[in-house]
Amino acid sequence: MTTTNQFNSERLALVLLAPVVSEKGTHIAEKHEQVIFKVLQDATKPEVKAAVEAMFKVQVESVQIANVGGKVKRFGKFTGRRRNWKKAYVCLKPGQEINFAAEG
Repeated sequence: MTTTNQFNSERLALVLLAPVVSEKGTHIAEKHEQVIFKVLQDATKPEVKAAVEAMFKVQVESVQIANVGGKVKRFGKFTGRRRNWKKAYVCLKPGQEINFAAEG
């Protein structure tokens, strides 16, 4: 059983970078009771679970993590590359909900 006591509270405050607000994210939130977050590159599933539970006071059922490759972009004749990033699909227990409009 993961608790927030296992992790440094300062680290947990930094793990979640931002919610991913997109059409796919909204669809997943409504259909599967999941929320998508952009997280630190070195974040682990137990850290993400503990951070969400601590910040939003909800119960988390599971966490899936995906690495997203940065896109190649052109700047005139030069090509560049965006950073790779990591996103976490956080599955909430039934009846739990995170409302970003009411937070902060």
